Amino acid sequence: MEKKESLTYADAGVSFDAESKAMQRISGHIKSTYRDEVISGLGSFGGLFALGSYKQPILVSSTDSVGTKLMVAFQAEKHDTVGIDIVTHCGNDIVVQGAEPLFFLDYIGIGKMDPDVIEEIILGLTKGCQEIGCALISGETAELPGLYTPGEYDLVGTIVGVVEKEELITGSTIEPGNKLIGLKSSGLHTNGYSLARRILFDRCNYSVDTYHADLDSTIGEELLIPHRSYVQCIQLLRQKIEIKGIAHITGGGLPGNVIRILPDECRVLIEMDSWDVPPIFSILQKEGNVEESEMFRVFNMGIGMVIVVSDDVVNIACEYLRSIGETPIELGEIIQGEKGVEFCTSQ
Repeated sequence: MEKKESLTYADAGVSFDAESKAMQRISGHIKSTYRDEVISGLGSFGGLFALGSYKQPILVSSTDSVGTKLMVAFQAEKHDTVGIDIVTHCGNDIVVQGAEPLFFLDYIGIGKMDPDVIEEIILGLTKGCQEIGCALISGETAELPGLYTPGEYDLVGTIVGVVEKEELITGSTIEPGNKLIGLKSSGLHTNGYSLARRILFDRCNYSVDTYHADLDSTIGEELLIPHRSYVQCIQLLRQKIEIKGIAHITGGGLPGNVIRILPDECRVLIEMDSWDVPPIFSILQKEGNVEESEMFRVFNMGIGMVIVVSDDVVNIACEYLRSIGETPIELGEIIQGEKGVEFCTSQ
């Protein structure tokens, strides 16, 4: 009988050597995010974090993925921004409830281990963590040949934060007469990319290297602008005034996210002419012949966060936000009525 060739894990497409090389390159980046509360090191089975002293701590968590924005990164061969995207998206999701981000965990599933790509992704993750002050405490990088197409990967993240129970922001005190303040987005953030790619790459036949005069950049540069973090400005603002509710404008747009924080019998009036919609959204609407209602349902349309405050502090809030570099927009108000979001004009 013919002797069968001895097979190794590398023959099956999984390289321990490449994994080890990647870990050596990223360990310093990961440690740069550590807070004093981190009490575990790289290589432990679980990340350890000392919670500290709280009266009634409420842990707040969120998990998400970068989604099909990753496909733009693959085309552009640029992997150092998608890590920022996932950290800031998750950070924004918990700061709306008043939580301080504590630590972050990532999952990278990849077809073939590429230390250069892994390092770029981790650089983005660490930059995002440093911006919001949380530790990249643990993660998993899985080499899965046959599951992921060569040159592609998936990126998922989980964040955990904490807030004192008495400081939770829930939207329960929102009432008619309250005002809405919008904070500008940096572009599409991480939502609507399936439709955006369909319009720009399939219908318009653009590539990531196509320069568009209305954007003053290439399509790839525009689409890979990182998701903005609002963690610091929200944390600073709540030290100045009472925030009644906050909505992170992600999938579902303004109507699908603002409604999530409304009490019953509270209706939102948003003045559509109170801000200038960035060019990327106008391009998508025109080239895709997308109805306006669909645009507002799919995309953030230039508003990444909505803050609800009392009428008597709206001017104080806007003035303070401007002093820390934000461009607050008075979007509209809360009125009595059936729970929902309604668009209008100021005229």
